[in-house]
Amino acid sequence: MTVTEIAKLAGVSKACVSRYFNHGYVSEEKKEKIKKVVEATGYVPNKKIQAAAQDVKPTVGVIIPKINSESISRMVAGISQVLNREGYRMLLADTENSVENELQYLRSFQQDELAGVIFSATILTEQHHKLIQSLNIPVVILGQETADYSCVYHDDYGAAVEMTERLVQTGNKKIGAIVVTSRDKAAGEARYRGFADTLRAHNIPCEEQRIVYSDFRLESGYDAAEKLLSQAPDTEGIFCATDTIAIGAMQYLKGIGKKIPEDVSITGIGHSRMTEIVSPTLTTAHLFYKSTGMEGADMLLKMIDSGMDIKKKLKMGFEVIQQESC
Repeated sequence: MTVTEIAKLAGVSKACVSRYFNHGYVSEEKKEKIKKVVEATGYVPNKKIQAAAQDVKPTVGVIIPKINSESISRMVAGISQVLNREGYRMLLADTENSVENELQYLRSFQQDELAGVIFSATILTEQHHKLIQSLNIPVVILGQETADYSCVYHDDYGAAVEMTERLVQTGNKKIGAIVVTSRDKAAGEARYRGFADTLRAHNIPCEEQRIVYSDFRLESGYDAAEKLLSQAPDTEGIFCATDTIAIGAMQYLKGIGKKIPEDVSITGIGHSRMTEIVSPTLTTAHLFYKSTGMEGADMLLKMIDSGMDIKKKLKMGFEVIQQESC
């Protein structure tokens, strides 16, 4: 009798059986199936093989959208710090902002003997949900609030409210926004909602011609600012969903002779290092990316150690960084 045969009889994966014998995470349902087969067959694992397996460091799969993003690299640094401290290895998958790559990595993770997965997600489709559930190991989502899995996420709505408040407090009435797609529930939908709700709270119209969409690149922020000013040249303040977008917008504004903040005030979110270097410095909201990574890794390891997939949510705070652009 082999591990492969045990897995076939129990209707589970070989990796699941391996985790069972090495005291890793296995759902109660699968644990009971394996136990019944072991009892029925009288199977006893090879102690030498089991001891060798226990000497190998367990591995956590980490899926990220873009490694050369400062916010993501800070998050990965936090994850790595915790995993190294606790004797885990990290298998890092960079999807380059491709949903198809995310799905492909989730499929490939089904074949790996991973202890758990940390997924920095921007969009969670039905396909994502099916693949995550098929992994049968603990999963923690970073950057998105979800009821389906344990998650660590930012107060994107609150940060957007505070950044829009800074624009309103300068006396601006004609305020625009450069935002990202609403398919992104955090940087997209939540930040736009924070912006729009704040304008409404101050009886300032949220005008369609002052709302422009961008992706996460600096060049896209530049192009979006050009479009915004062409549609609404009297715009006095611009809320940007990210610092990178804001810095791209600032480049455009300075290029057409607009003074910041005298002619146009501008705010971002994230507090990247560039916000301290650009002139004028950018008013932004500091999000605790490294701490988010650390909290997510801690949450996952507790799930692995306990053998229980308890759904837990943790919302991180933010800090207003008041600088020169507003």
